[in-house]
Amino acid sequence: MPTKAPTDSEQIRRKAAVVDDIASRLRDAEAAVLTEYRGLSVTDLADLRAALRPAATDYKVFKNTLARRAAAVAGLDDVAEDLVGPVAIAFVRRDGGDAVTAAKALRDFARGNPNLVLKGGILGVRPLTSADIEALAEVPPREQLLARLAGGFQAPLTKAAGLFQAFTRNFAYGLKAYADQRAAEAPPEAAAPAEAPAADAPAAEAPATESEPEAAAAPEATETAAPAAEAPEAPAEPAE
Repeated sequence: MPTKAPTDSEQIRRKAAVVDDIASRLRDAEAAVLTEYRGLSVTDLADLRAALRPAATDYKVFKNTLARRAAAVAGLDDVAEDLVGPVAIAFVRRDGGDAVTAAKALRDFARGNPNLVLKGGILGVRPLTSADIEALAEVPPREQLLARLAGGFQAPLTKAAGLFQAFTRNFAYGLKAYADQRAAEAPPEAAAPAEAPAADAPAAEAPATESEPEAAAAPEATETAAPAAEAPEAPAEPAE
């Protein structure tokens, strides 16, 4: 039984769906690269899609009339001008896609397959020429850029840490030198003890003051005792 041909209204709906799909891909893509694939075999196209897979990039072939209409819908009139001849579009997805990796894969594949021609594209909303795509392919990978950026941040921190250590070390040396200088300029400590006995002198003189009355009283006691010894000799005179 022959297949029923689609009606005109069905064809219109299908084309409109394709236009909406292309316009949505162009708006949502991180980047899109237009290529001419004339002369590439089915195997070549399969190899190219495999090379673009690590960059989260979809390689799609569309009719130019529909692609031009979609570019106009997406507001990308510059892209519409390059949609001439057998053109396929490489869409770099925004979720995990890498425009640099995709550009490298397309450039490397074109070097081994001259039938693949890089025509232009967009990066976000910025139009790209074929020379721009070549320049984008020369950018270092994201991991390498991040490593360089991290090294750039680390270098000032390392330098700052070294300066801080030098400052701390020099401050300690300066503080020690200042302490030594203050110790050298201080007066001798021997002068202070010399004044201590002078403060104790009154205590030493106090007993001497008390002993003087005792010394004076001693002779008086001796003189009083002498007359007492002479008293017995008085009765001896009447005996004669």
